[in-house]
Amino acid sequence: MEQHRITPLTESGMLVALSVVMALGALCLPVVGVILALLYALPILVLVVRHGMRWAVMAAATSAVLMAALIEPMVSLRMAISFTPTGLALGIGFRRRWGGVRVFVLALAVSILAKLAALGLLFAVTGVNPLNMELEAVQQTFDASFQMYEGMGVSGEAIDKSRAQIGEGLQFVSMLLPLVVAMMGLLDTAIGYFVGGRVLRRLGHETPALPPFAAWRLPQVFLYVFGFALVGLYWGTTRDIKMLYQAALNLNMLAIFAGMIEGLSLMSYVMDRYRLSRLIRVPIYAMVVLNGTLAQILAFAGLFDMLFDYRRRFGKKDGTDKRS
Repeated sequence: MEQHRITPLTESGMLVALSVVMALGALCLPVVGVILALLYALPILVLVVRHGMRWAVMAAATSAVLMAALIEPMVSLRMAISFTPTGLALGIGFRRRWGGVRVFVLALAVSILAKLAALGLLFAVTGVNPLNMELEAVQQTFDASFQMYEGMGVSGEAIDKSRAQIGEGLQFVSMLLPLVVAMMGLLDTAIGYFVGGRVLRRLGHETPALPPFAAWRLPQVFLYVFGFALVGLYWGTTRDIKMLYQAALNLNMLAIFAGMIEGLSLMSYVMDRYRLSRLIRVPIYAMVVLNGTLAQILAFAGLFDMLFDYRRRFGKKDGTDKRS
């Protein structure tokens, strides 16, 4: 009896310490810190699966308090709000043995809402748009680099041209900030799902698996979103409605990204049919994704596959249906 009470407490303490170390590394290490921030919720995920929600919530609160004492209360609160809910959502899904798609979609929704809540908290406290703050920090970094290049004797014309290109790029990114938040949530969820699932399997727990990549089918709604986004882009441009243009631009990029995923899945299906080895697949994937024209063609193919389901049609030609 006592042993069962001590084991969760001991494991919680170890995982809390691991979370605090990850948080410190995320703030202090320039490149590795990004990875550590994305892995921050893994100890919480493991605690939910192994010992239940109560232990995980207590560990998350303890970790946040320790981070507030060691770093800064606002930074601690932002990290806890941004990443902890994703670990809790994934842990609940794994513990209740939901299907892989259900777990992933739920955690993705929770992750995006958590990122928005963290940004909203920062805006409420500082009164400044935190996303604009990030862009200004990037702009200042580039300005410092340009000053260094001027001191090295680089021509002013080349520097002005680069500065203009950087400014246009940052302005474009600023219009896609809602999409950036969604992509941050997707990255956070994907890392938590796959890495967390691998850790849990090593610890002897069963975790739900997503369908094989060649069988992925995204909802048709993305094709309609793409169509409505094109109309929004036209109206927003011709009628000078900036908010409509920005919303349509974000929806357009989201639909293209979804089409890209569906197109890659379709490619995987075709490669499975022809039994191509991984040694051949990797260069093909890289060539298509890194080539702008091929990537656009693949995204459109993926969007139309959502409607026409080419895989089922190909399967019928051979008298088989691999989706069944």
